[in-house]
Amino acid sequence: MADINVSLSSRPAKGEPGAPGRPAGAGEGEALVDLIELFFFAYRNFVSDPDEILGGIGFGRAHHRVLHFVSRHPGMRVTDLLDILRITKQSLGRVLRELVDQGFIDSRAGSSDRRQRLLYLTPKGEALAQEFVAIQSRRIRRALEECGTDSREQARRFLVAMIDPEDRGAVEKLIARADQTAESRAGGKAGLAPAGPAKGTGSNGTGAKGAPLARSAG
Repeated sequence: MADINVSLSSRPAKGEPGAPGRPAGAGEGEALVDLIELFFFAYRNFVSDPDEILGGIGFGRAHHRVLHFVSRHPGMRVTDLLDILRITKQSLGRVLRELVDQGFIDSRAGSSDRRQRLLYLTPKGEALAQEFVAIQSRRIRRALEECGTDSREQARRFLVAMIDPEDRGAVEKLIARADQTAESRAGGKAGLAPAGPAKGTGSNGTGAKGAPLARSAG
């Protein structure tokens, strides 16, 4: 079971009593309309790539987000997903039901609490999630290459700074934990790959040159 244990929604909503005030100087200075519009158009194109695939199977962006985070956190609880996405339980329930019914997600009962639902991608769901990652990574990689050296770190710092200060630590821990999980899974798959014939031998062990050697995945 994946215990994410990182709260992203415990803070009061903006405008509610107890919500943190605006930082000093907020709202002052020139309006950054050009950046606002560039952010809009960049996001529009960023999501348009997977949108074409999603539309073909009757899904939308909410389905994409669920697939992404369940892929990153196998065995996550429904409550964890609600915490990340900040959507209503009813909205998430509809999306999950469609993903389960069409064979993209497997919802299992928890081992210690049978009422708890743990989410895993099926092979079909994992393939789709990884296709989306590859598509969007290509767009980001191309943009970073156009921006020159150190652009990835600069972009990362900017995006972290765009997150509300009280959420940044939890978000970065969430990403780091998912990265560790991905590395562990990749290492496990590599260790399970079948061993090839010894170097210098053919597939039949006769020592024939030029035969391809098996290599472990990863």
